[in-house]
Amino acid sequence: MRFVVAGGLLYAWMRARGAPRPDRAHWRATAVVGGLMLLVGNGAVVWAEQWVPSGLVALLIASVPLWMVLVEGVAEGTGPPGRGLVLGLVWGLAGVALLVSGRELGGGSAHDLAGALVVLAGSLAWAMGSIYSRRATLPASPRLATAMEMAAGGAMLLALGGLMGEWTRIDPDGVSVRSLLALAYLIVFGSLIAFTAYIWLLQVASAARVSTYAYVNPLVALLLGWALADEPLDGRTLVAAAVILSAVWQITRHGSRRGGVAVARAGAAAD
Repeated sequence: MRFVVAGGLLYAWMRARGAPRPDRAHWRATAVVGGLMLLVGNGAVVWAEQWVPSGLVALLIASVPLWMVLVEGVAEGTGPPGRGLVLGLVWGLAGVALLVSGRELGGGSAHDLAGALVVLAGSLAWAMGSIYSRRATLPASPRLATAMEMAAGGAMLLALGGLMGEWTRIDPDGVSVRSLLALAYLIVFGSLIAFTAYIWLLQVASAARVSTYAYVNPLVALLLGWALADEPLDGRTLVAAAVILSAVWQITRHGSRRGGVAVARAGAAAD
């Protein structure tokens, strides 16, 4: 729901500001991006978290930078990554592994294995959608394109939820001010700001650099838990933080050498 609302709001705003009406080719391309990233990418994580422990999910999602570099190399002909970049990618994955090592990573059940494979597939789909968005036939305005991607991907998620019977499990009496505020937060910060910024960065920076969010997100979550919910922050977390930040520095340093494709329409980001 949050992507449909965010996409609709951003689309209406951009059209009101004079952005040209998108054609069918634009809608097809944004539907592919939204389908890969939101329907398959996000949808896989949501489905798998019914059975797969959150620590394992966080670790598997941290494979996104690896997928991004591999997909970029195949799709854009950037070739294999250099040793410095590979070191940064592996080091970052090790940092996330250390960060979640104190959590339950699953007991090897069939559900654990199936869920883990689904998360990996979702991570690959997210990477494919991210790289495809850099070369797809999208509107000249990055923000209009992002709005369409969110609206299309969100609509697919809503439709899939309906087919799986999730709509019937909605309890109107369970809706509270707190839950509405949480939804509003996800719409504004998780979609309108974060997703829009991510899509824009894909146009002006290398895939390796952009993908470092997958290493940083778990760290930010733990730090917010410590700052806002008095959750414990131990030495292992601090060491993992140092590893992750050093990996991000390494990737930022070496990732730019892969060409950081600057698509021509990125110049429209200021419109």
